[in-house]
Amino acid sequence: MSTYDKIKEIETEMARTQKNKATAYHLGTLKAKLAKLRRELIAPSKSSGGPGEGFDVAGTGVARVGFIGFPSVGKSTLMSKMTGTFSEVSEVEFTTLTTVPGVLNYRGAKIQILDLPGIIEGAKDGKGRGRQVIAVARTCSLIFLVLDVLKPLTHKAVIEKELESVGIRLNKQPPNIVFRKKEKGGISMTSTVNLTHLDQDMVRTILSEYRMTSADISFRCDATVDDLIDVIEGNR
Repeated sequence: MSTYDKIKEIETEMARTQKNKATAYHLGTLKAKLAKLRRELIAPSKSSGGPGEGFDVAGTGVARVGFIGFPSVGKSTLMSKMTGTFSEVSEVEFTTLTTVPGVLNYRGAKIQILDLPGIIEGAKDGKGRGRQVIAVARTCSLIFLVLDVLKPLTHKAVIEKELESVGIRLNKQPPNIVFRKKEKGGISMTSTVNLTHLDQDMVRTILSEYRMTSADISFRCDATVDDLIDVIEGNR
């Protein structure tokens, strides 16, 4: 069974599972499995050593901004206007096929701008160049969504869903969780707030899915299962 088929199988099982206290542990395990499979789907292959030819760009400057949007919405034009870097422009979709980097100088600070190829619905599942685009997007300090004002606003929601599904959290603060994996000593869990979504058994269930038997975890917010998985996965 392919990774994509495994993802669809888990999504189907989650959709038909009722959400209540009795199923919370099962759903938590499914979410952890899904996060691992998503990572596996978009992770660069070991043979390539990076996101893919033409996508792996060395970072420069104080920050990295990625332009993300559907094909032919004006990303390349905006990039050229802001940085003076040539990025081919055309009315034909998928004109930009690789990452095109440029540098914006702002008050003495150099900010790297990346013109990424257009993504399509299903990018999170590897459709089009979704895997490579998302792999680069995960390295960005800021995601800049570029939309066509003549197209439905639902395009924005589609892009946000694609990015959310692979652990890119837009306009959200990282969960205030301190996590440290260790070699031995078991699971040590502390919290400075009342946890209403997690208990020690749930935490152990999630960690066991990652084959972790020893770790120090300090919760400084009322975290959810998704928050804990984000921290373990290193999502941003």
